[in-house]
Amino acid sequence: MRLRIQVWCPSFVVALCALACSSSGGGSSGGAGSAGMVAAAGAATAGGASGGASQGNAGSSGSADGGGSSQAGSSSAGAAGSGVSGAPSAGAGAGGASSTGGSGGGSAGSGGAPSKTTFFVTSDKSMTANLGGLKGADARCQALAVAAGLGDHTFHAYLSVEHEPPTTGMPMNARDRIGTGPWYNSKGVLLAQNVTALHALPSGNSELFLDEKGQKINGHWAGSPTPVEHDVLTGSTAMGTLMAGETCADWTSVATTPTAQVGHTDGLGPDMSMTPPYNSWNSAHANGGCADTAPLGGAGRLYCFAIN
Repeated sequence: MRLRIQVWCPSFVVALCALACSSSGGGSSGGAGSAGMVAAAGAATAGGASGGASQGNAGSSGSADGGGSSQAGSSSAGAAGSGVSGAPSAGAGAGGASSTGGSGGGSAGSGGAPSKTTFFVTSDKSMTANLGGLKGADARCQALAVAAGLGDHTFHAYLSVEHEPPTTGMPMNARDRIGTGPWYNSKGVLLAQNVTALHALPSGNSELFLDEKGQKINGHWAGSPTPVEHDVLTGSTAMGTLMAGETCADWTSVATTPTAQVGHTDGLGPDMSMTPPYNSWNSAHANGGCADTAPLGGAGRLYCFAIN
C-alpha cells in the first residue's frame, strides 16, 4: 500500500505539473515564440502579446504532449504572415517601412538619372570674339549648364579652330568635338540623333534653337523682341568643318579687321528671308568683326553640345 502511494502520488503530481505547464508555461513559451517570429516579421510588441495570448488558448485546449504548442506555432506564423502582408497592425507598420524603403530607392534612382537637355544656345553674351580660346568657350558652356541644373553632362562649344594647342596644334572641326548625340533642347525636343543628322538640318529654327532656360533667341521671327541677336559664333562651314580665317584668331582676338563665321538660330535673314545661306544654323555669313559682335545681328552667343 505504501508502495502504491509512492508510485501514485508522483504520477499525480507529474500529471498536474504537465497540465499546468501546458496551459500557462506553454502559453508563455508560445507567446515568446510568437514574439520572436513576429519580431522577425517586423511586428510591434503589442502584436506579439496578442499572438502569445491566442497561442496560450490553443495550448490549453490542446493535449499536454505538445500538440497545443504545435498548433500555437501555426497560429503565430499566420499572424506574422498577415503582419508582413500589410495588415493594419504593428506588423503592417514594419512591412510598410520596408515598402517605403524600396520606394525611396526608386526615387533616388530616378533623381540620379541624367538630365535630358544636351544642347542649348548660350543665354549670356560676349561683346567681343575673344572667348579665351576653346578652353574658355567650353568653360562658359559648362558654367551655364551647371547653373541650369545640367551639370551631370560635359558640354563643349560648337567652334572650329585653326590650331588646337592642347593636343596636336592642328585644325579642329566643330563637328568633331561635340560627341555623338542624340541632342535634345531645353524643352526636351530632339534636335538631332547624331552628327550626320545635325548637319543635315535644313535650317535654323527659333522654336528649336533655345537657350538653357528654354527661351527663344531674338531674331527675325514674327513677334521677336529687338535687337536681333541670332548670330551665333561657329567659325565653321555648313558641314561643321573649319572655315579658315573666320575664327577671330581661334577665339582670342579683339581686333577690328578679322571676322568670324556665324550661324542663324532662327534660320532667317532680313525680312524673314529663308534664302540660303541665311537659313543656315551654323554658317550663314561672316560677322562684323572680332572687336564687336553686335553689328549684323549678333551678341557673341555660342552653341553648346553635351559630349556624353
